[in-house]
Amino acid sequence: MTLSTESTALTTGCWLDGAPVDAAGRSLPLVDPSTGEPSGRVRCATAEQVEAALAGARSARRGWRATAAGERASALRAAAASVREHADALGDLLVATTGRLVGQARGSAVVAAELLEEAATTGVLDAGRSLAGASGAIDVVRREPRGTVAVITPWNDPFPAAAGLLAAALVAGNTVVHKPSERSSAPGAAMAALIAASLPPGVLQVVTGDGEVGEALVADDRVDVVAQVGSTATGRRIGAVAGGRGAVALLENGGKDPLLVDAGVDPAWAAAQIAAGAFTNTGQLCTSVERVYLHADVADAVLEELVALARGVVVADPSDPASELGPLVDERQIAVVAQHVDDALAAGATALAGGARLDRPGAWYPPTVLVGCTDDMDVMAEETFGPVAAVRVVADWEEGLRLAGSGAYGLAATVLTPDTAHALQAADELEVGTVKVNAVWGGAPGGSADPRRSSGRGRGYGPDLLGELTALKAVHLEPAPPARR
Repeated sequence: MTLSTESTALTTGCWLDGAPVDAAGRSLPLVDPSTGEPSGRVRCATAEQVEAALAGARSARRGWRATAAGERASALRAAAASVREHADALGDLLVATTGRLVGQARGSAVVAAELLEEAATTGVLDAGRSLAGASGAIDVVRREPRGTVAVITPWNDPFPAAAGLLAAALVAGNTVVHKPSERSSAPGAAMAALIAASLPPGVLQVVTGDGEVGEALVADDRVDVVAQVGSTATGRRIGAVAGGRGAVALLENGGKDPLLVDAGVDPAWAAAQIAAGAFTNTGQLCTSVERVYLHADVADAVLEELVALARGVVVADPSDPASELGPLVDERQIAVVAQHVDDALAAGATALAGGARLDRPGAWYPPTVLVGCTDDMDVMAEETFGPVAAVRVVADWEEGLRLAGSGAYGLAATVLTPDTAHALQAADELEVGTVKVNAVWGGAPGGSADPRRSSGRGRGYGPDLLGELTALKAVHLEPAPPARR
């Protein structure tokens, strides 16, 4: 089907063998997160459509693999230009579906275009290497596509999450079957269709649906790699099924990212960093700040600034450019946030700001600052995924670093410190994929990271992702002896 916006029409259903196709399976209800009112339905692909997607991707493998690397890169550049051209329409669709702020939503579509462009450049540079063998022979290690990749992506930041994986898989010569989350099906499918339209038929297939559709992809022997961004529970199931049949599983899963504030920092600056990390996208990012450790020397001053910031956030319609915080994606997510906060309050924590859902239709929860939190509370141990800064005051740097490095997750961590020795210690000792020093957001293009423990496995982005999506083959070549006459 197509969904019309003011500027264009975007394909929001399946894309099979070079053409849009309406999904013909079960339908799932959609609710506007801003109002709580029904807003439509998502149709799932049928088993026959999933089969057609897999068969088409399998059929296209040989031709796409044989396509020159430069031509594959050119196709990605064309796809990037299309995504960039439609960035506003894609962003508006994301606002309507998940409640993301309009500026952030449109900006995330631009980031997706940039990731496609980056892969078009970096993805053609490493084709393998030559080896030092015998002088009368040639020994090389070739880098080859693995085959067909199933890309399964989340609702909270669907454009960059999908674009990075799609770009790396495609530029390396793989074909792809992509399933965006059913909670952001329309924007996810729309961006993927724009990319697929720049490629030969079958190279990128798009199917819509929920976990049932995803499970069919993961279990199919024609899928050589499963690349998933999403919850830890889903990632573990995918890892077990894919690994059980010998497929590669790349998993970027949940996080419980800490932010540690050292003594000697500027309190207003530290509070602004915490607020940005905890409240951006209503706290619904994989690397949102979910637990905060404040050095006792600065705790009171930082909290005073943080509470003022939280109380001053403009919570309004996400399509209004003046809004600073939109709704959570749906009732299911707000129930998790409310449960974590309510349990913490019952166990002795105090809400200095927020602490209860807003009395208005829709999935609205205010910026919340909790103090007196302890390690056994879910708000400090399990992924909350909402606009909640859960704070614990620590006696000194060493205690804060130890606590920041604890827990089941290992996605990312932030430290704010004026002490270079402390910064270097944190970079060395924190067992997470990404350590950010004095900036909760940021980083150069091309960074690669391995999530640890319950946060997943495998490189989810950057040039090293290409290594995950290619296989190495050693080739030894000697001349045949001349034929006897």
